[in-house]
Amino acid sequence: MMLIREIHLGIKNLMMHGLRSLLTILGMVFGVGSVVAMLAVGEGASHQAMEQVKMLGSNNIIVNSINPAETAIAQEQLVNVYGLLAKDEKRIRQSFETVVRTVPVRLQREIGRVGSRSLELRLVGTTPDWVHLVKRPLLTGRFLLPRDLEGNNNVVVLTEYAARRMLSGGESIGAKVRIDGKLFTIVGIVKSHLMLSEGIQFPDRREDAYIPLTTLRQRFGDIITRRSSGTNERNLVELHQILVEVNQADRVESTAHAIKTMLTTFHERVDYQLQVPLTLLREAKRTKRTFNVVLGSIAAISLLVGGIGIMNIMLANVTERTREIGIRRAIGAKRRQILRQFVIETVVLSMLGGLLGIGLGLFIPWLVTRYSGLPTLVTPASIALSLFISMTIGIIFGIYPAKRAAQLDPIEALRHD
Repeated sequence: MMLIREIHLGIKNLMMHGLRSLLTILGMVFGVGSVVAMLAVGEGASHQAMEQVKMLGSNNIIVNSINPAETAIAQEQLVNVYGLLAKDEKRIRQSFETVVRTVPVRLQREIGRVGSRSLELRLVGTTPDWVHLVKRPLLTGRFLLPRDLEGNNNVVVLTEYAARRMLSGGESIGAKVRIDGKLFTIVGIVKSHLMLSEGIQFPDRREDAYIPLTTLRQRFGDIITRRSSGTNERNLVELHQILVEVNQADRVESTAHAIKTMLTTFHERVDYQLQVPLTLLREAKRTKRTFNVVLGSIAAISLLVGGIGIMNIMLANVTERTREIGIRRAIGAKRRQILRQFVIETVVLSMLGGLLGIGLGLFIPWLVTRYSGLPTLVTPASIALSLFISMTIGIIFGIYPAKRAAQLDPIEALRHD
């Protein structure tokens, strides 16, 4: 009962000076609001990055063909030959017991036409195992089957984006797409990959069209010709990509190292590049921790300034209420009761500032997401942490003024004007 009465008295004292109390907690409001908002922005960015890395598959290794730096030599040649070979895919599949499966990929840009509609497609020549390593929902129809590969069938699976751009509605499965003068039958549509991120190369694009690898080789040949600025660049790349699935996540990095060593042995030039999503995921988590520490430190400074503001106001409060303290001591109030009264007032101020700050911290991320499109994520942990820090700072900075008030001599306090 005594504690409740003291809390009631503390709130009453603060309400008697409403404007001053409001100005006192402004620092705490902005401090807590900054903590919640900054952590929300950092958490949102890192969450998006980690989700993108997870989409690559934590058990996967992606080996890409790259054009080596000797461009002068390449331009003098009739055909620029580089990149991964079908033999590489076979060696990887047969040499490592940790490898569950491999998926060869060959890429080529061609214009696809359906009636009067056209779109530049990225033809992805691959095998039916593609969907096991690059998991994208199948919207309708089916994906490639082993019989398509064996029969060199002219079948194609479009992404949702490509289907919307080229098909004018109606039945999509069974419709014909003309690609470089050849007719392909649409057998399925998969969901498009729309997430974009700098530094992360995804194996799929929104304008993809998946066809059997054998069909791509037979219908379009092995040499890819690119025409630009009056020149023809002719490239011979057997495979642009090899996707590798490893049986256990903790064996991914050792397998990637072994694959790199093997490629170094069989390739005279470095015309390949390995991408390990698991390593990217760990880097993203490390970046997230660093980001949170930096943002949290900046916001903690704001809270510190807010705490100093509360202490200053409470010290002025003690000076202003010296006579009141003297009267309370004269009628029997003990030092610990005076101490408790001022600590309670400080805690009330901190708690009120913290709650208003949380409201501000929830509002700022909403504004950021709505008007800039940046992802934000407010977690319960960030709210609890902000409130805990604000309460702690309030108590720490409130103890000194409270002790100063409690130590006042009653006679001297009563003489105070």
